[in-house]
Amino acid sequence: RRVRGFQTFQHYFKQINLSVVSKMPNIKLQSSDGEIFDVDIAIAKQSGTISTMLEDLAMDEEDDDPVPLPNVSTMILKKVITWCKHHKDDPPKPEDEENMEKRTDDIDSWDQDFLKVDQGTLFELILAANYLDIKGLLEVTCKTVANMIKGKKAEEIRKAFNIKNDFTPEEEEQIRKENEWCEDP
Repeated sequence: RRVRGFQTFQHYFKQINLSVVSKMPNIKLQSSDGEIFDVDIAIAKQSGTISTMLEDLAMDEEDDDPVPLPNVSTMILKKVITWCKHHKDDPPKPEDEENMEKRTDDIDSWDQDFLKVDQGTLFELILAANYLDIKGLLEVTCKTVANMIKGKKAEEIRKAFNIKNDFTPEEEEQIRKENEWCEDP
């Protein structure tokens, strides 16, 4: 009898759990291209910008008006939503970031694969993460760029990022002298 009672309990629990999961509140996000995305509100609130908009505009899940994101294209918003869904259960980052060690070798494998994109997309993701105030995404995208330039000479970095050298040889020499302390011996 106990087993049967437990099975009945499990059955009802699954029913309740499924009804709760199916009724998770959603919010509409509108990209700069006008495309609208229906997103779980908990996922959207990973963005400090969206959380603040919802609070300031007194919006909730019953509102049908989309939250406009004029600085984020459809392609980038899709990637941001994908990243946020994957990281929805991550613990919050500690507030005291100034005392944290800054490392670039701690990017998990999912994020490494996710960020194997062209430079333009990577930089758009950085801009979107900054605009949307998604600290984890901003951190991992910036670490990816840091890893791209780590150990490279200035000329190699210029070439990799298509940056024009607008220093005169004299200015370049002066900068080199001022920064000798940080060069490898």
